[in-house]
Amino acid sequence: MTTTHAPPLSRGTRPGSGAGNIVVLTGAGISKESGLDTFRCADGIWNRVRLEDVATPEGFQRNPALVHDFYNARRRGLHDPAVEPNAAHAALARLEAEWPGEVLIVTQNIDDLHERAGSRNLIHMHGELNKARCDGCQGVVAWHEDLALDSQCPLCGETGWMRPHVVWFGEMPLEMDRIFSALDESALFLSIGTSGAVYPAAGFVSHVRRFTRARTVELNMEPSEGATLFQETLYGPATRVVPAYVEQLLATAG
Repeated sequence: MTTTHAPPLSRGTRPGSGAGNIVVLTGAGISKESGLDTFRCADGIWNRVRLEDVATPEGFQRNPALVHDFYNARRRGLHDPAVEPNAAHAALARLEAEWPGEVLIVTQNIDDLHERAGSRNLIHMHGELNKARCDGCQGVVAWHEDLALDSQCPLCGETGWMRPHVVWFGEMPLEMDRIFSALDESALFLSIGTSGAVYPAAGFVSHVRRFTRARTVELNMEPSEGATLFQETLYGPATRVVPAYVEQLLATAG
């Protein structure tokens, strides 16, 4: 395990704050200790179901009922009373609340655990499980029930067009302009609980290293595919390493 030391930050400061902006990328590993499955580990989702069948536009065209069943099950699992934000989610919400600069969380996760922990400055680049999208009118609405082939769009009233508000493989992630703008203004880039295998998120660290002087730090259960690109690494359960690192950061802001 590599011990990290949070340095003073200077780039991307708010006027008068003396502290730099932070961009945090989170992946499925941060929610695993809350009881949600990851995707690419030995017991992950993509070892039990073919992503081509349930996470591509083509799969939805071939068998929309199968795709709805897959996401309905995941949505119901998210609503399980046992699934709660963990100490890592809480630590990031605390960082946002107490850090003098801006903290933006960019999550690949489609769960709502960051919001439930108190995070507010948040981008769901891969969409949200508790929302649905109409392919007819392109409207996006809150959705907590099951989706079906005959689900009616609350905005345009049409049926047969509703789909999960989730970015599938082959589709463009959401709010990329805002994400890259924040990366360009960051003093610190944190990557937490992600495999480093899915682009464009896996390329964020390379972008930061190439175009900014921001410090890059990986907090993960094990080295990601891009671990060597980070200046600092800290490995262990998210509920342990994330609160510890946030505590260290906030000590520098005092």
